[in-house]
Order: sequence, then structure tokens, then C-alpha cells
Amino acid sequence: MRFPFTDEELFPAVERALNEVRSALQKDGGDIELARVRQKEVFVRLKGACVGCGSSANTLKQIVERAIRSRIHPEMIVIDETAANNAQNSAS
Repeated sequence: MRFPFTDEELFPAVERALNEVRSALQKDGGDIELARVRQKEVFVRLKGACVGCGSSANTLKQIVERAIRSRIHPEMIVIDETAANNAQNSAS
């Protein structure tokens, strides 16, 4: 069964959901950036104090993913691209 939204429909909705939780991340010196949306997968990049923080995986699941699922669709998942981007930048 096909996911009921297009990527183009999801991107602004996901951005709005991220904006609603962004202040919680910024309060601790971090931030989040929406990289892209592909079907039910939301790709994000953590910034600031969130990068390398031991609690970042929990933050993504408990705050970010929960907000997106409750506001948009319960099957959506958040994928952190931060580690992959940092490894790629280190290799350059």
C-alpha cells in the first residue's frame, strides 16, 4: 500500500512540526534541520550541542519523531543524517 502523501505535501508539514519542537532543542544549545522527506522517512541533521550528544537518539525518538507522528502520520520515522555527514566531511 502506497503512503497517502507525496513528498512535496509532507515537506512543509514536517517543517512545521519541527518548528514546534525546535525551541526545546535550542534551549539546550542544539537545533535540527530538515534535509529531505522520502515517503514516510524524514531525514534530519542535528546541529549545535545535539551533535555527538549521548541523548540525541532519545531526543529524536521521544521529541522529534513523536511530534511528527502525532501531527502528520503514525508510521513516519526520523532518520539522523548527522553522523553520515560528519564522517563524509572528515574524509574530505
